[in-house]
Amino acid sequence: MTKLKNNGNPMVEKIPVGIEGFNIISENGLPKGRTTLLSGTSGSGKTVFAIEFLWNGIKKYNENGVFVTFEETPRDIMRNVKSLGWDLSDAVRSAKLAFVDASPVSGEKYETGDYDFGALIARILHAVDKVNAKRVSIDSISALFHRFSDTGIIRREMFRVAAALKDNGLTTLISSERVEEYGEVARFGVEEFVSDNVIILRNILDDEKRRRTIEILKFRGTTHQKGEYPFTIDKEGIKILPLSSLELVQKSSTKRITSGNKDINNMCGGGFFRDSVILISGPTGSGKTLMTTTFVEAGCNNGEKSLLFGFEESEEQMIRNGLSWGVDLRKWIKRGLLKIVCSYPETRGPEDHLLFMKRSMEEFKPNRIAVDSLSAMERILSIKSYREFVISLTSFIKLREIAGLFTSTTKTLLGGESITEAHISTLTDSIIILRYVELNGEMRRGLTVIKMRGSWHDKEIKEYTIDGKGMQIEKAFKGMENIMAGAARSMYQAEKSEMEKIIE
Repeated sequence: MTKLKNNGNPMVEKIPVGIEGFNIISENGLPKGRTTLLSGTSGSGKTVFAIEFLWNGIKKYNENGVFVTFEETPRDIMRNVKSLGWDLSDAVRSAKLAFVDASPVSGEKYETGDYDFGALIARILHAVDKVNAKRVSIDSISALFHRFSDTGIIRREMFRVAAALKDNGLTTLISSERVEEYGEVARFGVEEFVSDNVIILRNILDDEKRRRTIEILKFRGTTHQKGEYPFTIDKEGIKILPLSSLELVQKSSTKRITSGNKDINNMCGGGFFRDSVILISGPTGSGKTLMTTTFVEAGCNNGEKSLLFGFEESEEQMIRNGLSWGVDLRKWIKRGLLKIVCSYPETRGPEDHLLFMKRSMEEFKPNRIAVDSLSAMERILSIKSYREFVISLTSFIKLREIAGLFTSTTKTLLGGESITEAHISTLTDSIIILRYVELNGEMRRGLTVIKMRGSWHDKEIKEYTIDGKGMQIEKAFKGMENIMAGAARSMYQAEKSEMEKIIE
């Protein structure tokens, strides 16, 4: 539980919700003893959020709860959330959770005149006393507006409910329906006025895919992060991914590790740093997957675990590719030092991909990871979402001092840059560029290190070849220009052409 000062005013206590990422965007939880409106469209995750708020209170913070339902029966709710590993029936039996069932009964008739919620308040407070609750979730008050006609009376009575819960020191979530993702806060336009705080959940159709986001619209008397943040619901509940709220707190290592190629190590001043993120950019067929393969093999040769994410080729294809360069990846998989995880970007949303990758790293605990090709993720993401995806991924591996190697594919075979190169180059520690070079009527390959944060590096552009033993670094292109643009020419010829233009 956290107490916060607010410009000299009395401190506002906050309680943790227990939902991953929520503490970051809420700046330490929900205001204690206050009512929060949780508003969202159908399928946005309101009921899951309301139940997880209670479940985490019971399991993590020793705070019992009461769930008030106006729509589904308690039996249906308990059955629906069992897939998330939440055994609410056990919590009920152990007197840690109580249900107040106000769901409609078939054939039930309702008043059309004046009425009050006095009986409902009494039932809720009785349930609170019964289990010594500190948290209450009410799902969903929109059902009341469908069942009763006078919204003025409902607003008045909901004020009474909220006041009674607040007077008893209860931290309460009240869910409500919305009609539009970016319209009124709630369907009937009065729900937000009975609450101290407002949280909005959205279920947006973004380029033919659904994407959930959360926004804290209002926290009365205390601060919170502004804007929308993506979240997903997996087998363990809600996971919020506050990508733009990450802090630069990672450590910085001076220890060097090998790239798997002696000559590239020399070009990078002795190898990559232990916790660095390396970007390999080049056109298709230029050797990016080869560098990825030698990078993970080098870790395995040193007894380090390596994790390879493939977004364009299957595991068997990667193993076959490795054999063509004399690298037996299957050997390292059998020894438990290498794990290859392959999937198309389209199989998951960006938040689910990120969560899956983080869990894979937490389970396998690698010393190195490689992503081939990161630019494949561009197909399913906007530029802003793509950059935030990379920020979150790089921050995660840097905090754990994991070395990361990402590849990106340029749009053209000769010269040019990739979207990845243009938008995340500042996030990486090292950048190696691979290019095809047209020279004297034949295609050759060139490589250069254009960035090595915190270290000297070779500035030359060197020719390389690929054979059955991998990548062979040759001599530098001397007396040539426009090499990385793909059309090399001698500097003598360039000077001669310029002189001829001046003479003309």
